[in-house]
Amino acid sequence: MIRRFRSLAMLAAYAAVTAGAAACAPTVHVKVDPITIYAKLDADVRLRLDEDVKALIQKNPDLF
Repeated sequence: MIRRFRSLAMLAAYAAVTAGAAACAPTVHVKVDPITIYAKLDADVRLRLDEDVKALIQKNPDLF
């Protein structure tokens, strides 16, 4: 009887320790700043617009 009580006590203690260890799982949060790429896109759009405007002025020199 004492042996059985001791096994149940050990099993209960093991279950309590396991549950306690599982509940204390650490979490890590990392803040990441967004990446901005305005310069490259802006330069590409301006270059295409400049080429279009030059072609338009060459076709219609009296436009301005």
